[in-house]
Amino acid sequence: MKFLIKFGAVFIFLISGVPGIAQVDTVQFNNHGPQLFASMIQGSAFLKDGNGRELIYTVVRGEPAHLLGYDVETKDLLVDLPLGEADGAWDMAQTSDGTLYIPGADGTMFSHKPGSAEVIDLGVALEGETYLWNLTAGKDAEVFGATYPGCRVFRYHPADGFSDVGKGPLVENENYVRSIAYYHKTEMIYAGVGSKAHLIEINPKTGEKRDILPEKYQGYEFVYGLEIVPGIDGNDRLFVLLTNGSVTLVYNLKSGEFEQEIERMDMRSITGVPSGDAVYYTSGGSLKRFDPAFSEANAEVLEDEVGTANAFSMGNEGEVYVLTSGANLIKYDPKSRRFDKTKLNVPGQPIPIQSLMYGPDGNIWSGGYLAGGNATYNPLTGEHRFLPGLDQTEGMSYQEDKIYFGVYPKGKFYEYDIRIPWDPKGGNPRMLGQIPNQSRSFAQVSIPEKEMVVFGMIPEYGKLGGALITYDLNSDELKGHPSPVDSQAISGLIYTGEYVLVGTTISGGLGIKPTTTEAVLVGWDPETGKKLFQTVPIPGASALTGFIKGPDGNIWGMGDGTLFKFDPIGRKVVNTHKMYEFPEFKSHIWRSSFLILHPDGHVYGTDNKKLFRIDPKSMILTELSDKAGLLVMDNQGTLFFRRGTDLWSFRP
Repeated sequence: MKFLIKFGAVFIFLISGVPGIAQVDTVQFNNHGPQLFASMIQGSAFLKDGNGRELIYTVVRGEPAHLLGYDVETKDLLVDLPLGEADGAWDMAQTSDGTLYIPGADGTMFSHKPGSAEVIDLGVALEGETYLWNLTAGKDAEVFGATYPGCRVFRYHPADGFSDVGKGPLVENENYVRSIAYYHKTEMIYAGVGSKAHLIEINPKTGEKRDILPEKYQGYEFVYGLEIVPGIDGNDRLFVLLTNGSVTLVYNLKSGEFEQEIERMDMRSITGVPSGDAVYYTSGGSLKRFDPAFSEANAEVLEDEVGTANAFSMGNEGEVYVLTSGANLIKYDPKSRRFDKTKLNVPGQPIPIQSLMYGPDGNIWSGGYLAGGNATYNPLTGEHRFLPGLDQTEGMSYQEDKIYFGVYPKGKFYEYDIRIPWDPKGGNPRMLGQIPNQSRSFAQVSIPEKEMVVFGMIPEYGKLGGALITYDLNSDELKGHPSPVDSQAISGLIYTGEYVLVGTTISGGLGIKPTTTEAVLVGWDPETGKKLFQTVPIPGASALTGFIKGPDGNIWGMGDGTLFKFDPIGRKVVNTHKMYEFPEFKSHIWRSSFLILHPDGHVYGTDNKKLFRIDPKSMILTELSDKAGLLVMDNQGTLFFRRGTDLWSFRP
């Protein structure tokens, strides 16, 4: 009996019950399920339902993200609804008609009537905008929102739909409107821009715009947060959080003057009392209060070890309610100074796999997207372990019993000794350091004969030009070297036995456009930090990735769908092969292809969401799956890749 089974574009005949033919393994593809979970909450808001019941809403990240609603009094979870295909939401806002709006992290917006069991997908806010950040409620049931990558502000009204308030980007050549606030007295909108900071005042009726951020602050990255609080005698104030630097400016909306500069104010959320003489906020983990008419240096610390506020609310009797990023619901009574804290039950959600590695312990290691955390999967036993404690791991490598992690944000590096239990608070993994102005380390190479690890870096937001970072295991020293190619970052690394072969990308950090047009291949000495040579293997390619030692002894790599073969001894490109069509360059390419030389003689790879096989003799590519990313191989020859939150394997 014959069975015809299709895997991607591959048809496999399975024959059963025929004497003399060995049983064929029919399970080439296996789903090992989600590896990483998190209860990371994002956008949050206190509000009331139609019956006046006090609720706290929040969004827990996942695929998909879920909208959660709790009763403030009983702490019961009343609402748990998926948000379409969005994996998170940074904000939410309730409009004057009681509707709650949630900006999806995929460019769509959702609406919800508090107390109901329904979320409505309103569709894409503005064509071409792939990410929605903050929302702010206007008047008469309208809501305004901030977008990426077009640096735009939109308006939504149930009767009118979506419209572009600023009539295009608020600032040319910028990508982010990261924060937004609506001032009801003047009906003006304030929008925070990055990755070069701007504070734009917009008239939503005319689209007229002006930048009010003083020049001395325009060197910051983002206007990351905006909040308006009432003041005495109409001196209402706009609080403006600037990053990097965590400086908050206080802008008097009546006088038009910037009155204060405050350090270390969290600014995810603050609240002012109706009388205008007090502002509540969190700073350095403490709950604080001060009168905005006077210096914040006189602030009163009300409670330590509170955390960071995601949302604030004022009760009818002057009580202060806080939801922290750690999902603690806090009630503070200024009269009695009583402080109550309850941990909300936030259902954990699977989160996407951001990085993969086959480790020295025989496990498949993974790192989680945004919420962070790490996990291991044992291919022999099926055992799975979740290991919390690190932020988002972009890349991993190892040397003997030590695993090295490149962690976002702020370009941090960690070393984990697999012989000792995982205990981040106890120093395993231990932090090796971090590199200023560098952000993400996707490309890494371990060089055991030199007892060295080399990390290739993508720079911070709004910057071009990465770096090469060496870590000397003997001296325990991290050393930074500027990118060997001006205005280009690092996307590929391999050690040839004589030098490190470096592949670059024209992309920098988010929020800045490339100024170069093609990626470069560089020979680099990791001991001296000197460039030995450079060449362009694929004219016009935007990034070089997926470096391996090929079956012919040459270095193989990919650039925008074209495979190149590089002779490391002769230091020249041997030939190139166009393998597949590659999407037109849009925002950035930090990593793309992953290649592996398999014991069966073929080269397997992933790129552009596809798993494929290359015959080294004919150079024919066969597509195996159209849903795959990342790629590693265990010592049994099984290939592992990701599909969103799930770890999959393929046995050739």
